[in-house]
This record gives sequence, C-alpha cells and structure tokens, in this order.
Amino acid sequence: MGTGYNSYGAPGLIDMPVATSPPDAELAFTTSSFAGQTRNTLTFQMTPRLSGSFRYSVLDDFLDAPGGSDTLYDRSLSLHYRFMDEDVAGMRPAIAIGSGGFTNPLSVLGDRFERRPDRDANLGGEVEADQLFRGDAAFFGGMEWQVTDKLKLIAEYSSDDYQRESRFAFDPESQLNFGATYTLRPGIDLSLRYLYGSEIGVQLSAALNPLNRPYKSGRAPAPPPVMPQASAAALSWGDMLERQGSLRQQLSDALNQQGIRLHGFELNQASIRVDIENKAYLQQAQAIGRTARVLSRRMPARIETFSIVSVASGMPVSEIRIRRSDMETLEHEVDGSWQSFARAQIASPVRATQPVPERYPNFDWSLKPYLTPSLFDPDDPLRADVGAEISARYEPLRGLEFSGSIRKKVIGNLDEATRRSDSVLPRVRSDFSLYDKEGDPALTDLTAGYYFKPGKNLYGRATVGYLERMFGGVSTELLWKPNDSFFAIGIETSYVKQRDFDQGFGFQDYDVVTGHVSAYSELGNGFHAQVDAGRYLAGDWGATFSLDREFKNGWRVGAFATKTDVSSSDFGEGSFDKGIRITVPLSWLTGEPNRDGFSTTIRPVTRDGGARLDVDGRLYDRVRPLQKPALQDGWGRFWR
Repeated sequence: MGTGYNSYGAPGLIDMPVATSPPDAELAFTTSSFAGQTRNTLTFQMTPRLSGSFRYSVLDDFLDAPGGSDTLYDRSLSLHYRFMDEDVAGMRPAIAIGSGGFTNPLSVLGDRFERRPDRDANLGGEVEADQLFRGDAAFFGGMEWQVTDKLKLIAEYSSDDYQRESRFAFDPESQLNFGATYTLRPGIDLSLRYLYGSEIGVQLSAALNPLNRPYKSGRAPAPPPVMPQASAAALSWGDMLERQGSLRQQLSDALNQQGIRLHGFELNQASIRVDIENKAYLQQAQAIGRTARVLSRRMPARIETFSIVSVASGMPVSEIRIRRSDMETLEHEVDGSWQSFARAQIASPVRATQPVPERYPNFDWSLKPYLTPSLFDPDDPLRADVGAEISARYEPLRGLEFSGSIRKKVIGNLDEATRRSDSVLPRVRSDFSLYDKEGDPALTDLTAGYYFKPGKNLYGRATVGYLERMFGGVSTELLWKPNDSFFAIGIETSYVKQRDFDQGFGFQDYDVVTGHVSAYSELGNGFHAQVDAGRYLAGDWGATFSLDREFKNGWRVGAFATKTDVSSSDFGEGSFDKGIRITVPLSWLTGEPNRDGFSTTIRPVTRDGGARLDVDGRLYDRVRPLQKPALQDGWGRFWR
C-alpha cells in the first residue's frame, strides 16, 4: 500500500502527516477543499527520505487577511524527512510528533523549548528557525484499510485544533477524521472526508514519477546493426582516399537518418574522425553509439579506430575513441554497455577539424505554440496566454549564430492584470505586467552570438542584441570545465539597457552593468548544485544557490534562492527571491527521440531584488551534457 497525501499535499493520511514516504522522485499535485479552505500543493520526493512541498492556499472569510479583504492568499513551503523506518518484523513502528497537547518533552534540555515564539509574518518568505521543536507537543495517528485495489478507508486522530480558523471558518467538534480514497486510474486519486465532526472535504491527487516513463523502451526506430569487419572487407571499396567525397556524403546521409548532423570528417588509412551534432537524443551517449554503428556499416574494413567528436555551437567538446573490433564483440553482450564504456577513450579534443562543406551556412526555423502562465495574483491567481512563436537561427560559419523569436498571442488574459509595482528598487522585473499588456506581438529576442574555445578546457561566448524580453545589450562569458571533472567555474559580464514595454526595438533610460562568478558541481544521483555570486539587474550584490535533480530521461526539478544586500523591507513581499523550476521533456510523453521540452519557473512573487539576466546559450548547459561524467551516466543508451 503506497503513501498518500494529506490535505496539505504532504505525505499523510487525512489532515495529519505520516512517517512514510512516496517512491523516490514522485512528483504530485494535490488540491483539497474543506471549510472554505482550498490548498493547492506541488510535492516532490527529492530523495528516498526527503520531500518538499510548495503550497498555495486560499482561505475564504478570513478576518485577519491583509488589506481589509475577507480572503487570504497564502504561499508556504514545507519539508518532510523520514528519520526512522519500521523494522522488518514490524515490532518498531514509525513515530511522528506534532504540537498542541502537552508540555514539549524537549523542555528537559531547557526552558526555551516550552513556548513557541510569536511569528514575524509581515513580509513572509523568511525561515524562522526559532519556531522548530518549540511549544507544546501532542500525539496523533491513524489507520488505513485497503478494502480493494481501488478503495482505501482512513481514520485518524488529529492534534490540530485550528485555533485561528475556528474563530470564523468552522467549529471543530471532534479530533477524529474519517475518509475514503478511490483510485480513478493509476496515479490519480479522489478522496472524500469527514473532518473534525463538522465539515465535509474533498481532495484530488495526481502523481507521476519521472523515473517511470509511459513508453518503457521508447519509440525510436531500431539502430542499424553493426557490420562485421569480415563483411565489410568483402565489399569493393576501391581507393578510399580518392572516394572521400562520396564516403563523406554517404555517411552524412546515413547519420541524418539517425537524427545526427555531420560537422567534420577526416579519413586516414586506419582511422576516421567524425565531428557530430546530436539533434535528436537526450543522452549524448545514444548519439555516439548510433554514430559508431553507422561507421561500422559505411567504412572500409581497414578502418579500425573510430574517433567521434561531440560538437556544441561549433566547439569540439569531447572526443570518444572506439575500436571497431570492440563494437563487433560487445554488441550482444549482457554487460556490453559497461564493457564498451570501459574500453572507450574519452578526452578533450586537442584540435578542431575543418567543417564539411555542406555544414555552413545553415538556416533553421520553427513554428510552435507557447504557453505563458502567471500565478499568485490575488485578483486572479491563475492567468495565462497561449499563442504562436516563430523562431529562426542562421549560422553563416563555425561558432557564429544569429537567432530570434517573435510571439503572437491567440488567447489569454495576462493583459488584464491591474496591480502595479510598488518597488523602491529599479523596476527591472516587477513591471512584468506592463510587458504582458503592451507586448503583442513581441520580439522576445534577437541576438548574434559567437562561441569559441580559447583553450583545452576553456569555452567562450559573446552575445549581443535583444537578449531577453526585458533587456538588451552585450553579454560575455568564459567557462572552465575539464572533460572528466565534476566541477566547473564560469564568469559572466554584461552591459544591458531596459527594453520598451512593447518589446519592439526601443529602449528605456535604465542601464546597468551586471555579472556573476559561478561555481558548478555534480553531486551524484542526478543532483547538480550551482552558486552564482555577483551583481544583479537592480544593482544589488549577492549570491544565488541552486539545486536541481536531473533524470536520464530529461526531467529536471530544482529550486533556487537568492540573498543580496537589499533588505527584506526594501525587497518587499516575500523578503528575498526564490522559486521552483521544472522541465518536462517531450520525448518522455511521446517516446520518440526529441530534445525539446516544456520548462517553467514558479516564483511565489516576482520582485526586483536578486533579478538576473535571462540570456540564452549559457555555456555550462551546452558543454556539460557532452562531457565524460554525463556520458558515463547515460552510457546505458549507447547500444539503443
């Protein structure tokens, strides 16, 4: 029987938490309602023991709501950590402790544990550590009965007396709660509850797990089989050095059929080097494996060594050397993935090859829908625009990219927002509603970018133009990232001016020099940490800490927080910038090879402190997926 979610969206029974956890990486959305309280919660099981919940609550008829309103909109974050499991024999139960019943047992350590201090909830967003483990304690618990595969009955004893809400929302008559949960389909549950002897509640929970893709093996076409060297030797290749042009074109066509673009080609007597760009696969190792298969079928038998170089924005990032004989030996081995990785040689390329003649110039364009949500406005907590976006990219030569995007709204209500910024800082982000109102159609970006590799472990970028929808200017970046390292350091400096609200070609008067020194680290198990320290768009100085969990199928869930020299009172509601970001890959939904996906950032409030430039093409995200640690992590798809 799996762990369910309580009315707060946390692992629990009805209203109380439990000391068990959902499966690792489960992502759930719950919405519950009772006694005029609606709670919408996003919960992510970050590790097998630790989960985090972001909650947006709407409390009707709340007499203490700010601004004289009778509705309170509240955002909150909670963590759930499982300290101890039940033992195998079931003799030691998991135990949890709540508040509001008897003297805190921790008071034996000091009087400070007996009373919980008053909260300072003026601006919100601050972590008040002095609230932890303080005040009265109480027992709570419950039972679950799995009646059928779909129906579960629950009863609990709650320690929450709803002291504040009972003055106006409802009158608790009992601490016993009862409920029934019915599974509509796997991952979707509907619950009906009778709470506190006086209220009826309802809840809908929807959960999915990025580790469990709808299409277990994917729906990609099968890779071409490896051709044994003996079979290749039987073919009449003629003088291969004289036929390089023909071989190159055949190879390019064959790679295109696999979703791979040929960037460079060098053929020698016993080896070949090909530079490739992965256009289809989330794991670069899969593109490497398919390239090696194609080479085994297209190259003469005397070619024993395949050097496959992964290229990003014209920059050679990783060189993988594979023996052709290993491809033939390991193709059908049970542990062929591990053995093939162990035998492959992976390093930074010492030089760049000449691009193939057909690679440059190159022009790509796309037309696709877009969705832009806006959350947490008290006047209308959920707004969104839906429309069409046309994008184009032109590459005249290696490393040089011209790109731009234009959006046209089809339907939506972002332009109906009436609240205006009250920020005392330069309004670098808090005037976002004016960009929504006046920018239709909108030139969201129009840039020229140059990517280069000044050293073996160094990568560079220079971008100029309309960098994002609110700022334009020039941005430069330098990244140090050794091929086999889990650590990287980067520096970015930009001079930008604020764009007009209509997102055309004009600028406003505000300009700023902004930049950061960034440290990146891969922590294992898909976790990535990043620290950015420097100057932000409003001229404030500080640092941002980010932690993301990335899955092999392209899912990414993370959180970030920024503290700068702007005081909580100057920052305004929320006290400091923070948020949650989620990326859902299209290939996870369709099962077909595709590198596109939908990304969104959920901020409790958008203010001006801690605002960073949103320039596209930052180097770490382009370089890291092609290097040895990422290749090793995804090498299980080498033979796919």
